[in-house]
Amino acid sequence: MRKKGKAGRVCRKTQKYPLSGRRAVRREFAGLLFLLPGLVGVLCFTLLPFLEVIKRSFQSAVTQQWVGLKNYREVFSNAAFRMAAENTLRFTFICIPLLVVFSLVLAVVLQKLRTGKNTLKGMFLVPVAVPAASVVLVWKALFHSNGLLNAVLERFCAEPVNWMGSNAAFAVLVISYLWKNIGYDMVLWMAGLSGIPTAIYEAARVDGAGEWKCFLKITLPNLKPALYTISVLSFLNSFKVFREAWLVAGDYPHQSMYLIQHLYNNWFRELSFDKIAAAAVINAALVFGLILLLQRAWDSEV
Repeated sequence: MRKKGKAGRVCRKTQKYPLSGRRAVRREFAGLLFLLPGLVGVLCFTLLPFLEVIKRSFQSAVTQQWVGLKNYREVFSNAAFRMAAENTLRFTFICIPLLVVFSLVLAVVLQKLRTGKNTLKGMFLVPVAVPAASVVLVWKALFHSNGLLNAVLERFCAEPVNWMGSNAAFAVLVISYLWKNIGYDMVLWMAGLSGIPTAIYEAARVDGAGEWKCFLKITLPNLKPALYTISVLSFLNSFKVFREAWLVAGDYPHQSMYLIQHLYNNWFRELSFDKIAAAAVINAALVFGLILLLQRAWDSEV
């Protein structure tokens, strides 16, 4: 009887595991069903159109004939493309480090405040909600040849600056990007800071660690997971600055702020779809490669 009881328990145990496996499969299948609408949307509206763009980059825009790498050679030999790509890369590699550092400093300062934290956070988030048309009005009021900044300079007996018609236009573009996105990145940093246990800081202060040492040894190492996400989002948001630049300076701004998006817009008006497709493939490959490098650097640090 005992043997049968043991055998019965063994049988019940062996039946239990397949049931748990079925439940796990059902849960995974349910998760896939929830993800399916999003995957279908990405497939229909992102991946398939991009595959069409890749195909058109090897075809003529007029005859739809296969031309091989001709479009890519024309893009790389185009002086406007080289200038726009150089300006875009310079803008990206200047703005992203500045944005990441300044937003982190603001997040650390606001995190330490006991009163007025939410009010200041809301003030820094206001630029995110401001429409591009309103930003353009501010730009024109500040950086016009007869605008507020030149009026202040004349008040202090300084010569006025042609902000949008000289190399200063690039600095205006950088300032606009930082102003628009610093609040968004600051909130992301604050979310990472709130996840660090306060007991670690208390233990470090008991051992005699100061604020700077706590920041270097505790805050920064614990913020590494957030650094990758914030860097990627800042990099992607840097391509959205074209709206303000185009509304202020038009199709052909000063060459220091002539970005790759200006070139796409002008080629679209000229119906040069083959060159647009080739340049878009190059741009996507470069963005994908930079994101992979950021991910590899983050994985190696973690």
